[in-house]
Amino acid sequence: MALRRLIKQRSIVEDGWTLLRPADDGALPAVPAEGAVIVPLALWQQERETLLARSAPLGVWLGPADEPASIAEDVQRFPVIAVDFPVFTDGRGYSIARLLRQRYGYKGELRAIGDVIRAQLFYLQRCGFDAFAVREGRDIEDALKGLNDFSEAYQVSVERPVPLFRRRAGTA
Repeated sequence: MALRRLIKQRSIVEDGWTLLRPADDGALPAVPAEGAVIVPLALWQQERETLLARSAPLGVWLGPADEPASIAEDVQRFPVIAVDFPVFTDGRGYSIARLLRQRYGYKGELRAIGDVIRAQLFYLQRCGFDAFAVREGRDIEDALKGLNDFSEAYQVSVERPVPLFRRRAGTA
C-alpha cells in the first residue's frame, strides 16, 4: 500500500502516520501495536495511560466540537495534533488551531485533515497549521500553490502578529 502524501512545511511529503477514525456506528478504533498513529480525542481520553505506554509515536486529532483545553496538560506530548474539517465550510478548526498555538503554546506539527481544499490553505496557515492532508481526489501539487495565493495580509495572525499598517509604518 502506497503512503498517502500531504503538504508539510510547504513541501509535499509522504505521510508516515496512520489516522484512526471511529467506525460508522461510533465505536472507537483499535490501536495497532506498532507504527505512528493519530487517535481521536475520545480514544485519547478513554485510553490515555495505555496509549502513553506505547513505544511508537502518538498524535491526537480534534473534531470541530472538541475543546483544545481538554488536552492542554498533554499538548506537548504530541508530535502531531490534527484538526478535522468534516466539511470545508465548518470554520471551527481555525479557532482550535489558534488556541493550540497561542493559548496552549503548541510547537509541534499542526495538521488540517478532512475536507481540506486549496482555497483554505493560505488561511489555515495563518491560523497556525503547518501540515495539510488535502481531501482525497484533489490535486496536491495544485493545492500547494494555494499557500501563495496572496502575497500580503492586512490582519494579524499566528504567523505574523503585527498588522500590515504597522509593518509599513515601521512601528512594529
